[in-house]
Amino acid sequence: MPFFFWDPTYILILIGLVISGLASSYVQKTFAKYSGVRSQNGYTATEVCRQILDTAGLQRVWIEPVRGNLTDHYNAQEKVLRLSDTTRNSTSVAAIGVAAHEAGHALQDKEGYIPLRLRAALVPATNFGQGVSFPLILLGIFFGPNQTMINLGILLFAMTLIFQLVTLPVEFNASNRAIATLEEQHLLTENEVPQAEDVLRAAALTYIAAALASFLSVLRLFILFGDGNRRRH
Repeated sequence: MPFFFWDPTYILILIGLVISGLASSYVQKTFAKYSGVRSQNGYTATEVCRQILDTAGLQRVWIEPVRGNLTDHYNAQEKVLRLSDTTRNSTSVAAIGVAAHEAGHALQDKEGYIPLRLRAALVPATNFGQGVSFPLILLGIFFGPNQTMINLGILLFAMTLIFQLVTLPVEFNASNRAIATLEEQHLLTENEVPQAEDVLRAAALTYIAAALASFLSVLRLFILFGDGNRRRH
């Protein structure tokens, strides 16, 4: 049985934390940089969002405030797009880029974008897997060891990785839609569109980092418990 409280494979977790921390720091730095760049058109992020939605025939999608910094999100079940304190009333290129990205999710929802639907369908399974994976692994270790139970626990934990991988095309596509819409509807100037693209590219790194961190966590569990004979030699 592995020494549960410390194991050399914790280095994988630390690597994941470092990657996630660097990505988060980079997106914060990039957002702060372009938060100081005011759009020449003078639109607020909320106004941009509303125009994108209305042009797409999504007048019934409400825009609501949400507390926090960069907590912007679109809720497909409620048909509500929520913009954060730092975004909704800002006329900055950064805020407009973020708002347009969330509007991109509403456009995906309208079109029945398959990866978006798949991600939504994975939420219950992912939450269930996160809740029972470690208890199953522990039970498999202490009662046996029962390799079938351990493997099932690892598989359920891997649902998080699957969810993160499905999230990648959803987020990339929303950003692509946002940039194309901002340009086509002249919501940003020709010089401002690449700046908004920089913001969304930085945000995309956080999703890549999350997927890498999840992969490293799954890899660690497989190294520790995936081969029933490995830890006994």
